[in-house]
Amino acid sequence: MRRPLLVLVLAIAAVGAFAGGLAWLLDTPKPSPGAPRRERLYLTLCSTCHGADGRGSWRAALFLIRPGNLSDKGLIGQRSDEYLFDIIKHGGAPIGRPGMPGFGATLSDADIAALVRYVRGLTRPG
Repeated sequence: MRRPLLVLVLAIAAVGAFAGGLAWLLDTPKPSPGAPRRERLYLTLCSTCHGADGRGSWRAALFLIRPGNLSDKGLIGQRSDEYLFDIIKHGGAPIGRPGMPGFGATLSDADIAALVRYVRGLTRPG
């Protein structure tokens, strides 16, 4: 009688450890207390694919998505603020980058402009 109970307890513990580890791996970065709104928006909406530092996330690669490297000064420097604003607002489908969703339905123009400024800041060293 004790052996089946022990096996059940060990199985439940293993499932719990697996679920906890998976939750830890899939957790998105959290903004620091008092972080500016643009940082909170970026970490909430963008870091899942682009990573907290803008270099991309392993989760995006897992789903065969190749997000743009937002920390690449050469790439981001070539893009106008209007381009970045439009791709955040309307998504990438209109310009042939269908993996990028549009956030115009959920974000105000002021929030999108704040995200553009945040993305520009990701290219700075440090």
